Amino acid sequence: MKTCLFLFTALLLFASCKNTSDKNTAVVIQGIDSSIKPGDNFFMYVNRKWYDSAQIPPSQAGVGTYMFMNYPQRLRLQGILDSVARASNTAGSIEQKLGDFYASGMDTNTINRLGYELVKPILARIDSISDVAAVMKFIADEAKAYNLSVLAFSVGPDNKNSSINIAHIYQVGIGLPERDYYFKGDAPSIAIQQAYKTYLATLFQLTGSDTVTARKNAELVYNIDKQLAASHRTNIELRDVAANYNKMAVASLAKQQPNIGWANVLAELGAKTDSIDVAQPAYYNKLNILLKTIPINDWKVYLKGYSLNNYANDLSKPFVDAAFEFSKVISGQAVQKTRGEMMASEVDGYLGEALGQLYVKKYFPEDAKKRMLELVNNLQKAFAARIDKLDWMSDSTKQKAKEKLFAITKKIGYPNKWRDYSNVHIVKGKHFQNIRSAAANSYEFQLAKLNKPVDRTEWFTTPSTVTAYYNPSANEIVFPAGILQPPYFDNNADDALNYGGIGMVIGHEMTHAFDDQGAQFDKEGNVQNWWTKEDYEQFKRKTQRVIDLYNTFTVLDTVHVKGAMTVGENTADVGGVAIAYDAFKLTKEGHDTAKLGGFTPDQRFFISVANIWRVKMKDEFLRLWINNNPHSPPMWRVNSPLMNNPHFYNAFNVQPGDKMYLPESKRVQIW
Repeated sequence: MKTCLFLFTALLLFASCKNTSDKNTAVVIQGIDSSIKPGDNFFMYVNRKWYDSAQIPPSQAGVGTYMFMNYPQRLRLQGILDSVARASNTAGSIEQKLGDFYASGMDTNTINRLGYELVKPILARIDSISDVAAVMKFIADEAKAYNLSVLAFSVGPDNKNSSINIAHIYQVGIGLPERDYYFKGDAPSIAIQQAYKTYLATLFQLTGSDTVTARKNAELVYNIDKQLAASHRTNIELRDVAANYNKMAVASLAKQQPNIGWANVLAELGAKTDSIDVAQPAYYNKLNILLKTIPINDWKVYLKGYSLNNYANDLSKPFVDAAFEFSKVISGQAVQKTRGEMMASEVDGYLGEALGQLYVKKYFPEDAKKRMLELVNNLQKAFAARIDKLDWMSDSTKQKAKEKLFAITKKIGYPNKWRDYSNVHIVKGKHFQNIRSAAANSYEFQLAKLNKPVDRTEWFTTPSTVTAYYNPSANEIVFPAGILQPPYFDNNADDALNYGGIGMVIGHEMTHAFDDQGAQFDKEGNVQNWWTKEDYEQFKRKTQRVIDLYNTFTVLDTVHVKGAMTVGENTADVGGVAIAYDAFKLTKEGHDTAKLGGFTPDQRFFISVANIWRVKMKDEFLRLWINNNPHSPPMWRVNSPLMNNPHFYNAFNVQPGDKMYLPESKRVQIW
């Protein structure tokens, strides 16, 4: 998982009015479509009126909650950045860096006048490449500024010793979202393939190639992509924790892949290490072969295509337009985002914790953090009680599961220690140089962690992002300030709203510690078996039932949810609702039966669950989602968990014959 800010307010599901309680604001339910039976399609029962009237902004691929709340968030960030860009700021302060970075990116007159002038030195370096060693030297050097092509290097915890950071490399080197796009023959996939080739050809034309040469170069880049894609693991295969951990000695790797020249590559990266976790070895084996079989001049064309693509949105308008024409085929987005929105995202990406300091100061009160901690603690208690009641797990495994549960670190709102950006040099009017400086700083920040103890205070998202996550290597749950707003969380609202909203999200993230991947990590964040053999076999059988159920859900025409790809998120959704409901029952309101606006507390709890996944998106984006997103589409993040929850059946009198009704024997519940 990664609002009251909705652009469309006429049909807000929740309208607040004062309660007699000084602590909470009562919530009146509005927008229910009573023509739909709750047991037929609860998502639409709650959201249909909003769904039918909501308009997707032309610059977006969807509207509503979840990832689409980041659109109004970016408008908030724009407001902050506009303010600091106009102010007189102390040199070197975060306000100066943020304001000047933003102002430079907004200075489209200068950017358009420069065209692609500032990327010419990179292209000239590519022209000077004469052999394979020089190819890899360029690739490694540019990786330090996150101008990525065929090498993806990072530093992070060792899966089998989570207290130490080690070097990792991953499959990369393709321009389409994932490998299967290169091998599918259906009409939407072919359209995306052609749009990608057209985009590449346009980039080459904009930098001086004639039409025929540009098209030839685009085909060349695409063909190298496709050869690399053939070695890629699928999104489903990437879920296999054991298969995607392959710690190898550098000396051994150098012998297996001599054309890559690992000693020289690591020296160029500044990475002093005698071992690397090679997440997907087949990819680097393939790269090793292609470095010799593909002519050097073809590699030079490929590297130019990738460099131009990486910087397209930071060059003049024709490059930005070309990038958009490609992206809209994938996402369905009708018009470009405003420059301000694009720059707010870019600043958040490069200087996120600096911007986060200003965001939380303005939008996140300290008492909200305290209320959130109360909810988290209650869900932890409820989860422990559920573990105790499991009929498929032995007492010894239950004990270890609870030890892991209570060892979870809770991060709420923003980091306790802010990142230092003093080495980022930002100069007004130097947009491209500012990006390169910020990227180089991010790389050095990461590299400095190599072979050092893991800093468990570090965050891996920015405070303003509407998301939440569980990190298995640290056994931590993280809830940034960005998601701690309506409809997920309202510090002034009643418990039914908050436990059905952010409570479901908290339960979801906790359950990730025990999904098909998280269950392989112990309480310290190491991949280590803490199960009895019999219990783990039971767990796998139950997990397969989750996969089988979600495979039956149709999304677009004959396109189904990919149960194996989404199993972790689906397990967390089903568990999240169940745990949140039990935690709700630990509150005073959870035992109340009084109706408010015609709905009992239990009914309002489930209505809140439906509200937090209220999303409408373009078909193109939904297709992209199905192929790449590990979460199920929003409707099934609501309907499926509720189909498997007995308390939902009781709250809305769901009966056999209702479309969401599942016989008890077919309901899935792991945690």
